[in-house]
Amino acid sequence: MPRSLSRSSNFSDDAASHPSVPRPRGRPKVMSDTTQAEHIRGTARALFIEQGYGGTTMSHVAARCKISKRTLYRHFPGKTELLAAVIDLHRTSMLALPGDYDELPLTEALEKIFLIDIDAEADAERTAFLKLAMVESVRDPQVGELMHRLGADRSRMLLAEWLDAQQQKGRLQVDDTSSAAGILMDMIFGAVVTKTGNGPEWPGADARRLYLRRCIHIFVHGVG
Repeated sequence: MPRSLSRSSNFSDDAASHPSVPRPRGRPKVMSDTTQAEHIRGTARALFIEQGYGGTTMSHVAARCKISKRTLYRHFPGKTELLAAVIDLHRTSMLALPGDYDELPLTEALEKIFLIDIDAEADAERTAFLKLAMVESVRDPQVGELMHRLGADRSRMLLAEWLDAQQQKGRLQVDDTSSAAGILMDMIFGAVVTKTGNGPEWPGADARRLYLRRCIHIFVHGVG
């Protein structure tokens, strides 16, 4: 009998020293809406590159993301809206604007803005999407208009605004910041995409980065 009481007492002591923790109610949320939307956008970009915009359906995107189509449509009402979000994602991989670069010398600021030192994987992704944009724009004029308006035009406007701000601060002198932005983008982005033909334009990433830095140097300081 004493032994039985002792066991009961030990059990009571253990229960008191390890109070039960209330379990959360409901199904835990795996990720926030913002995080999920970003995941969908990145996945859609990968699918567009793999299969083409025309060859990718919303069902493909939902399946790759492992979500329901209802969830997908809650974030993006249609394929056009999803493409617009992907273009915006691509634009930020080409031009890091808006941003605060006032503490940097002008040439270094432009190197940061144009992501000269982007890592190889991200560089390959943005180059692949640029090629996709050129192909899909020819196939579908509406896609081309969207690519141009949300991609190139938006980038040119942001860069022109930044150049205008630098001019007002006395760090740069140009007659037309919009034209200057277009010229600089042509110089830089023309070197980002490889040439068609027998092989790549550059013998390696270092050679291309050096060329891009020279483009920026000429833009800022001239050739004299």
